[in-house]
Amino acid sequence: MGILSKKDAALILDPLADNNPITIQVLGICSALAITAELEASIVMAVSVLFVMGMGNVVISLMRNIIPSKIRIIVQLVVVATLVIVVDQVLKAFAYELSKTLSVFVGLIITNCIIMGRFEAFALANGPKRSFLDGIGNAAGYGFILVVIGFFRELLGSGTLLGIKVLGDPIEKTGLYAIGYENNGFMLLSPMALIVVGLIIWVQRSRNPALIEEN
Repeated sequence: MGILSKKDAALILDPLADNNPITIQVLGICSALAITAELEASIVMAVSVLFVMGMGNVVISLMRNIIPSKIRIIVQLVVVATLVIVVDQVLKAFAYELSKTLSVFVGLIITNCIIMGRFEAFALANGPKRSFLDGIGNAAGYGFILVVIGFFRELLGSGTLLGIKVLGDPIEKTGLYAIGYENNGFMLLSPMALIVVGLIIWVQRSRNPALIEEN
């Protein structure tokens, strides 16, 4: 018998594939556009959201029976804002340059519709354990897409991964041919993130036709 039941395991695995917050639910697109030009920033944002959503879901679940219905949104915002402040201070203490790169986008985790949506739809109706699993599952699904987008945008846009040169600089053209790689600056523009997301959505629906919406 496994540590997790089938239903509990689905809370983690479903958002990674057929119920992904970004590609299926179309949530959290703003950060996918804003911070995925660099793989490192994508990874840090993914880990930050994982912490905030996992811990936030647990806190809201523990408080679910004492939160007045009329102020539940305010309480949720206070919880997520507190966790985001913790993340922001840790980044400033241990990765100051990266914290400047992410700057306002860390603060915008507070208004991430995925987090607020899971608080409202799941944590308020379930116990701490299942809420934690739901939180890390949805955060992992969100983070996975961010990392994939960041990987391709940095690799093709700058020729680097995590700041390390991967694709060689182009060599002077000889005749009709050129040896090397010419960085594609378009990949560093925000609209290219949408194109990469679109390609991921296409791959998902090609593998699982059940995800294709009927007209």
